[in-house]
Amino acid sequence: PLKKSTEKLWRGCADFRQERRASENLYQQEVLNMKFAGVIFDLDGVLCFTDKYHYQAWKKLADRLGIYFDEKINGRLRGVARMECLEIILEKSEKQYTDQEKKSFADEKNSCYRELLKNMTPDDISEEVRNTLNRLREKGLKLAVGSSSKNTPLILERTDLAKYFDAVSDGNNITRSKPAPEVFLKAAEGISCKPAECLVVEDALAGIEAGIAGGFKTAAIGDAVQYHRSDFELKTFSDLLSIVENK
Repeated sequence: PLKKSTEKLWRGCADFRQERRASENLYQQEVLNMKFAGVIFDLDGVLCFTDKYHYQAWKKLADRLGIYFDEKINGRLRGVARMECLEIILEKSEKQYTDQEKKSFADEKNSCYRELLKNMTPDDISEEVRNTLNRLREKGLKLAVGSSSKNTPLILERTDLAKYFDAVSDGNNITRSKPAPEVFLKAAEGISCKPAECLVVEDALAGIEAGIAGGFKTAAIGDAVQYHRSDFELKTFSDLLSIVENK
C-alpha cells in the first residue's frame, strides 16, 4: 500500500509540474501575442545616464553635512523622488533636521545637479537608442517618457531627445513617485492609450513595480533584470524591436 501511495504521489507531482509548465507557456504566448500601441520609457538609466551627476551632487551635499555617502547608498536612490532620496541619505545623520532645512538641502543638491547637467550634449545618447526610437516610431507606436525627475525637460532638451516623444510625464505633474504608477498612467493618458496597450521600459525595481501596479506590461533593462519581475528582460536597448516585431 505504501508503494502504491508513493507512486500516486509522484504521478500527482508530475501532473502538477506539467500543468504549471503549460500554464507558464500559455502566459508567455499571451504576452508575445499582445499588440502594443505605445511604449513608455523611464529616462535615467534607460534612455540616458546621469547617475554620475546625481552621485556628485548628493556627495557634495553629504560631505558638507558630514554624512557618510557612497556608491552603495547612491544605488538606493535610483528611480526615487528627490525628497525621498534626501531622507535615505539622512539616515546616516546623527542630527535631526526641520522640514524647511530638508527642503533647503534638496534645493541645494538640485542646483548643483542642474549645473552638472549643462555638460550633457546630444552625444550622450547612443546611436542604438536613437535608431531604436526611430524604428519604433516608423512602426506607428506612440512613445512617451515616464520619469520621476523634475529635471526631465532639461535633460530632454540638452540631449535632443524631446523630438522622439509624443508625451512626457515627470516629477512636475505627479504627486506620488514610483513605485506608485501615477507617472506611467499620466504618460499613457498623454498618448491616448490604455495601460494594457503600453509597454513600460525600466531599469529600476521601483519602476517595474510601478508598471505592474498600473496594469502595464513591463520590460526590464540594466539592474532591474536581476529581480525577474518583468514580462520581458532586455540585454540591449534594441531588443525592444524584437518584442514589438513579434506582435
